[in-house]
Amino acid sequence: MTSNSGNVARFGGFLSLSAPGGGWSKAALLALLLVAMPMASARVVHAAPAAPPSAHVYLMRGVLNIFSLGMDQIASRLQQQGIPASVHNHMLWASVADDAAAEYRSGRAKVIILVGHSSGATCLPDMVARLSAQGVPVKLAIGLDSVFHTSLSGRVGKYINFYVANGAGTRVERAQNFQGTLENVDVERVPGVGHLTIDKNELIQQKVIAAIDAAVASGPSVTPTTRPVARKPAPGVAPQASGARRAAAAN
Repeated sequence: MTSNSGNVARFGGFLSLSAPGGGWSKAALLALLLVAMPMASARVVHAAPAAPPSAHVYLMRGVLNIFSLGMDQIASRLQQQGIPASVHNHMLWASVADDAAAEYRSGRAKVIILVGHSSGATCLPDMVARLSAQGVPVKLAIGLDSVFHTSLSGRVGKYINFYVANGAGTRVERAQNFQGTLENVDVERVPGVGHLTIDKNELIQQKVIAAIDAAVASGPSVTPTTRPVARKPAPGVAPQASGARRAAAAN
């Protein structure tokens, strides 16, 4: 016990008072300790429970990384809902896929979702294949007007390809080893939709976000199928058009 100013002493981390000419009674000392103990226990901080595994939406911009600002709009709307979303340059697709694989393996993200516009949509099949090769399932992938013919391989829960049939967009084809559901949706009759506006169109954004919300709500399970799934025409979306599709190298 070390004295301090004659009347105050420190013992075992507690302050005790000493009266001139004598000590405190046992009853007074016991009362002081009972008061001090709750104050000390209040300092204990309990660790918060770990957050449950969540989703991560990776959005890929098109050529030059400046025209696909609809990806940023969608990411912002998802973040406002509490869904983690990040926007990337399509030229970095391989490293983005590897980052997604690391997120999945760490348990931080158990639902992997990919969205891309233009060249960002063209790289989505490559990202699906790369993730599949690493044993990482993609729950949902959504392409907006890919500018080159692409084919799907690997495993994905659902792949939705919105494309402008009378513009630069193209259909996505199914490779022999593809596992999942593929939908090609022609949106050429949606008012105001073109190659440079499809990602910013309100109706398209609503459809993209609704599909993402459904994928997140249903959890991490992926149930692939090798059989084509019939698609009912969505309100405001025209049936698929036939004929040759043009591929363009522009954004």
